Amino acid sequence: MLNPTPRAKPSGDQGASNLALRQLFDQEESALLHYAYSLVGRREVAEEIVQEVFLQLHARWKEVDAPRAWLFRAVRNRAFNFLRDNRRETNDVNDASTAVAEGDCPEQLVQRTEMLAAIRGMVAELDEADQQLVKLKYFEDLKYREISERTGLSVGNVGYRLHHILKELASKLRPLGIDENS
Repeated sequence: MLNPTPRAKPSGDQGASNLALRQLFDQEESALLHYAYSLVGRREVAEEIVQEVFLQLHARWKEVDAPRAWLFRAVRNRAFNFLRDNRRETNDVNDASTAVAEGDCPEQLVQRTEMLAAIRGMVAELDEADQQLVKLKYFEDLKYREISERTGLSVGNVGYRLHHILKELASKLRPLGIDENS
């Protein structure tokens, strides 16, 4: 019986790094894909972004102190780069928000459609970072802590910024007759 061909073994440090990276990949891939998809709205682009970010992390593994936070920031940055480079593609705020309530009469449907269009328009006018915070909080229903982990912002800063974003949106929507009771 032939002995198997010996294979080069990674150094202990490199083997541990590869194992840690693999574990991180297993733990975070799904969340990163969901996050990237929420930003770009296209599954294949989200998958590509996450793959590129993990390759980049592999190359910089020894330089990165907080890999999980680094991954979410890198995904966010790549997603924003993609959106900037592909502005002609609109990034709708979540098609589920246009769902029609059962029993709505035609007048209510028109009113609801106009209201949602106004809200989408105003959210689209926000800068990309503020849009991201709104999407993570109100469309992905994440807690401030989870938003903080994904964006790299402190929990307090997430709350502060969301408060001011909503206050600004509310002041723009009130003259249109849209308030929390609409």
